[in-house]
Amino acid sequence: MTTTSAFDGLACTDCGASVALEDDSHRCPDCGGLLEAAYDYDAVDVTAEDLTPRHGAGLGQFTPLLPFTADALVSLGEGATPLVDCPTLATDLGVERVLLKDEGRNPTGSVRDRGLAVAVTDAADAGATDVGLPTTGDGGQAMAAYAARAGLDSHSFAPSRMPFVNKAMINVHGGDMSVGEGRYGDSARVYADEAEADWYDLTAFETPFRQEGQKTLAYEIAADCGWTAPDHVVVPTGHGLSLTGLHRGLDDLRALDLLDGAPALHAAQAEGCAPIVEAFEDGDDAHEPVERPDTICGAIEVADPTGSPLALDAVRETGGEAVASEDPEILAGAVDVAQSEGLEVSAATGAAVAGARQLADTGTFGDTDTVVLLNTATGNKDDDILRSHLMSQGI
Repeated sequence: MTTTSAFDGLACTDCGASVALEDDSHRCPDCGGLLEAAYDYDAVDVTAEDLTPRHGAGLGQFTPLLPFTADALVSLGEGATPLVDCPTLATDLGVERVLLKDEGRNPTGSVRDRGLAVAVTDAADAGATDVGLPTTGDGGQAMAAYAARAGLDSHSFAPSRMPFVNKAMINVHGGDMSVGEGRYGDSARVYADEAEADWYDLTAFETPFRQEGQKTLAYEIAADCGWTAPDHVVVPTGHGLSLTGLHRGLDDLRALDLLDGAPALHAAQAEGCAPIVEAFEDGDDAHEPVERPDTICGAIEVADPTGSPLALDAVRETGGEAVASEDPEILAGAVDVAQSEGLEVSAATGAAVAGARQLADTGTFGDTDTVVLLNTATGNKDDDILRSHLMSQGI
């Protein structure tokens, strides 16, 4: 095994059982619960300088707090994305500072590169020859790229509404793709029925290693904020991988006394598919599936998110909120960022903008606060959706 000295195996989030990596890297063998990586923090020898992002270094620079060594990591130079000042948005929200974490600058143009880098590494380390998942788009594209880097075959199951650029690039990277009618949930069901038994499953939360890649977001945000936590981070939320990853990364930094303070993590969803928001508002520990999801923002249209208990924990334990916005407000938010700040963001990121506006209106933000918005992907993946919104406004 090519694991790091601090990696201490896997732990079940339901029953607490310890699971050795060589036994299983997906579900708990005792109760079927979700697994998460465990670390011996006493064995971590890392400084704030070590965790300061370096362009082109990839996630390998963070391996003291990851399961796999830098030499083993399947990397395309992901990470070290900029945290960009947005002064017009700051004025709009009535806060001192708004920063946008621009994940559109990753190798395949989305935040999914972080999680897939680590998860594909585990697949390769385990001797897999094939990897697969159902996808809303960016995950399939990232998987195809990292699988190609690792010499693995990839299999994406996608709904027909998935953006063309995702479909094209899956094929360009040599990935196999099955496109079906319906929405993400339909693709997930087809994948469950048709996936081969020997494929390494990269579905969100079915492997704990995608969260491990996503948690590096927290290290970079903390470093770029001078190791003083921002007051709030607003996260577009479908599966909840980035939300959960941020929570895990912040826990790492606090355990190592590397971070001053802690931000509130807020989940932002679309009204047409907001299972995590509904569970949060009802005080539930897990979601109820949305029977008829309906939002133009396919990247966050996940009606039955497996990791909802972990996402809800991330929001509640940090003192955050969960908010949902209508599609026109979401699309307007994404366009506003492009037109006022010059930044190209995904349609889903508009949910973070619209959600932040709701939070500002309800007094969640203070006038001296720093608010971070997560841009999940480059805006040109959603060019048709964003342009159609402008045309509907007569522009």
